[in-house]
Amino acid sequence: MISVLAPLYNEEKNVPILVERLISVLKQLQKPFEIILVNDCSDDSTFDQLYRAAQQHPEIKVINLKRRSGQTAAMMAGIKYASGSIIVPMDGDLQNDPTDIPRLIAKLEEGYDVVSGWRKNRKDKTIRRKFLSMLANKLISWLTGIKLHDYGCSLKAYRREVIKNVKLYGEMHRFIPIYASWYGGRVTELPVQHHPRIHGKSKYGLERIFKVMLDLLLIKFMDKYFTKPIYVFGGFGIVCFILGLVVGIIALYLKFFHGTSMIQTPLPLLSVTLAVVGTMNVLMGLLAEIIIRTYFESQNKDIYNIGSTLNIETEEHLTEPLNFARVPQCVE
Repeated sequence: MISVLAPLYNEEKNVPILVERLISVLKQLQKPFEIILVNDCSDDSTFDQLYRAAQQHPEIKVINLKRRSGQTAAMMAGIKYASGSIIVPMDGDLQNDPTDIPRLIAKLEEGYDVVSGWRKNRKDKTIRRKFLSMLANKLISWLTGIKLHDYGCSLKAYRREVIKNVKLYGEMHRFIPIYASWYGGRVTELPVQHHPRIHGKSKYGLERIFKVMLDLLLIKFMDKYFTKPIYVFGGFGIVCFILGLVVGIIALYLKFFHGTSMIQTPLPLLSVTLAVVGTMNVLMGLLAEIIIRTYFESQNKDIYNIGSTLNIETEEHLTEPLNFARVPQCVE
C-alpha cells in the first residue's frame, strides 16, 4: 500500500483541489493507497473541507490535532497512522505536484530507501528565500555528508522500515534522509516540479532559518557524539583549562618581570573563570555519559543497528532475510 500524507494549516481553498489531484494520480497507479491529511489546528474552514472529502472518498483519512504543533509534529502524526509500506509526504499548498509521486515511487523501486524531491526550478517569489535555502542546503550537505540539493522539499518517498523508528522534534522533518542514512538506508534525489502558491500565504518566516540551524547543530551532535558526549564537553573543558593555564602564566610573567600587580590586570580573574568553566564542562560530560548509559541500558537499546544476518538465529525484530541483490551500503 502507498500512504500519501500532507500536513495542513489554513488551506481551506487548497484542500478540494489537492484531494482531486491526488485521487486522480493515485488511481492510475493501480495499487492500494490511502491519503492521510493532518489538520494542524487550522482556524479557517480547513477541517470542514477535510470532513467533506473524507465522506466522499473512503481512501482519505483525516487527523485533526488539538493544538497547533507545527509541520514536523503533524508529519509524525501522519507517519504513525500510515499503514502503507511506502510513505510519501508532501505539502498541502499545491506547490508540490502530485503527478511526481509515480516517478518517486518508480525510483524507490530501483532499490533506494529514500527518494528526496529536488525543486530544481523553485517558484518562490523572494530571491532572498531561495538564496538562504541554497546556502542552508550546502551547509547541511557539508556537515552531514549526505549530498542533497534540497532538504527543504517536503515531497519525498520513503520505505516504511527506514523511518518507523525515527522520532522528530522542532523543524527536523527535513532531516529524515539523514536519519534514514544512519540506519543504513540508500538515499537519492529526483528533480520534481514546483508551482507558485495560488491560495493562502506561506507560513514560514526568517526565524525558521535560526530554528533549522539549531536543529542542524543537534543533528551533528547526535551523529558524531550521541554515544560519547564526554568528547564534546570534556574536549571543551580541556581547552578551557589550557587557556586558563596560559593566561595564568602570562599574569605571573607580567608580575615578576614587569612589576604589574595582579589587581591591575583582569588576567587572574580570566584564568580562574576559564578553570571553573573547564571543570564544569568536564563534570557535565561525565553526567551526560551517565545519562546516555541509562538511556540505552534501561530500555535495552543497542548503540548499533543490525541490517540483516546470515545463518544466525537472533530476535525477529533485529533481522531480515539477507538479499544479496540489495545489500545496504555502510554509512560512515
